[in-house]
Amino acid sequence: MNKQHWKKGGLIYKPNKDIYWQKSHAAIPTSLFLGEDLMRTYFCSRDLDNKSYVGFFEWSISTKKIIYISENPIISPGEYGLFDDHGVQATSVVKHGECVYLYYLGWNPGLKKPLFYTAIGLAISLDGGITFKKYSEAPIMQRSKYDPWMVSGETVLKENDLWRMYYLSGQKVTFNDLGVVSYYDIKYAESKDGIHWKREGKVCLQLEEDESNISRMSIIKEDIYKAWYPFKKKGKEYRIGYAESIDGINWERKDNLVKLNTSQKGWDSKALDKVEVMKIGNRKIMLYNGNDFGIDGIGIATL
Repeated sequence: MNKQHWKKGGLIYKPNKDIYWQKSHAAIPTSLFLGEDLMRTYFCSRDLDNKSYVGFFEWSISTKKIIYISENPIISPGEYGLFDDHGVQATSVVKHGECVYLYYLGWNPGLKKPLFYTAIGLAISLDGGITFKKYSEAPIMQRSKYDPWMVSGETVLKENDLWRMYYLSGQKVTFNDLGVVSYYDIKYAESKDGIHWKREGKVCLQLEEDESNISRMSIIKEDIYKAWYPFKKKGKEYRIGYAESIDGINWERKDNLVKLNTSQKGWDSKALDKVEVMKIGNRKIMLYNGNDFGIDGIGIATL
């Protein structure tokens, strides 16, 4: 087992506060390879009312320079009363024939702050991932007996005629003298069309002792399946873990292989959060968030 020594490259993208929907945060990098040296990365940002939107930037893989930024969001919050009326966050993008499927979470605030509820939506593009239309005003997946609090943070893989989803399964939220603690692990679902999903409560990444959260998986299939994800122990900030699987269903955690630490100061000095790992040729590139859920932007590291 080889340790993964990641070399940091600093922030690649900061929220453009001159744009109304980017007053804070650039979070949850979700990328689509456009060929040769070009990558498009979708992300979510927040307006002055803390509502989140989805946009994208395009960048050169070789130089890490930003080439284009979408001035307007490609997905916006829904009307009041809908599952996404307070925000949308893209978490997975899949090419499907002439279409691009963008899976996102929509959220509503709970009455008792900071409680919130999320469900999973789908938007579809017919022009290569530049503009999107929501598949429905309703979510394609929401709470169930396996996921009593929420579903969120989905990663979708398409393998021939089988669609696989790895999603955050919210179990509960507790309030005590120390504050609020949420609990969610990673569960598995399957689909024949990428829209209608079957789930049976299969856990892919379960919480270990003293852990409260495991967040979105970023998965690469080589000789085996390899995944990176943030995990959080009670009372501590997020760190990045790693797991492997032969069949894509049963996973073995090997968190100690990831050698990427917080910085002594600056934007990732407290947390290493939402992570995406991409294989470009023989290289692996990581995009990730730092402190406060990506308030400063998106960073980059290379293996």
